[in-house]
Amino acid sequence: MKASITFDRLRWEEKALKDEADSMGIEASLVDAKALIFDISKGNGHGLGDVVVQRCISHYRSLFLTRMLEGAGAHVINSYGVADFCGNKLATTMALAKAGIPTPRTFVALSSEMVEKAAEELGFPVVLKPFVGSWGRMVSVIRDKPTLQSIVELREELPNPVEHMYYVQEYIQRPPRDIRAVVAGSELVACVHRYAPEGDWRTNVARGGVSKAFTPTPELKEMIMKAAVVVGGGVLGVDAMEGPKGHVVHEVNNTVEFKGAQSAVDWSIPKKIMEYIASTVKR
Repeated sequence: MKASITFDRLRWEEKALKDEADSMGIEASLVDAKALIFDISKGNGHGLGDVVVQRCISHYRSLFLTRMLEGAGAHVINSYGVADFCGNKLATTMALAKAGIPTPRTFVALSSEMVEKAAEELGFPVVLKPFVGSWGRMVSVIRDKPTLQSIVELREELPNPVEHMYYVQEYIQRPPRDIRAVVAGSELVACVHRYAPEGDWRTNVARGGVSKAFTPTPELKEMIMKAAVVVGGGVLGVDAMEGPKGHVVHEVNNTVEFKGAQSAVDWSIPKKIMEYIASTVKR
């Protein structure tokens, strides 16, 4: 079996996946997506092996690369459909809600004039998020109207028209932690609490958050696995929070980072991921 692990920023996760692939006898290569070119007029043929493990951070690079690879006949994990779902918070939230999975209450305002009404419907504080993004970048807790007006005025000056539409979510009163679950196919590989660093409300490990493993209740595990299925399955990170009315799922990650989760468990997360990927090729 031959595998390619594509990336646009080489992180601990990609190196760990390659190391585990090597130990399993899989011929694995780390491939910088920024160094690839495709002759899309030719159709089939990609030369990247039996499976491509797509790990690009950039949403659009991930989407375009996966679409081209699948168009050339490659078996890609995760698929284009999964990448498209997970990379767009609007699509993810709608899919989760339609499936009956609890999520934070969310409004989308298609103009700056309606943002304030959405915030008033939810009640301050609210959380303003970009439609596409990771690591908690451009995510803000808005505690009052003047702050909301200032951020909206700033975004209206940005050239990207997507920034002139607004994803507004209720602020969940939770403990200073959230939940990251790593899923590979039908297996819940790891489940950890991520604790926010001092002085920040965001729990992202990339921002200094700390992970501690725990065993989820059967109900939480069912919710996590259902969320993974809803977006199309594969290798995913499901993020949830403990709210006053129970757990809610707020995000599903297509190129899940698991360095923090690995620090909290005594088994190999990348090994379990590569075992799942190998099993999809054998089928």
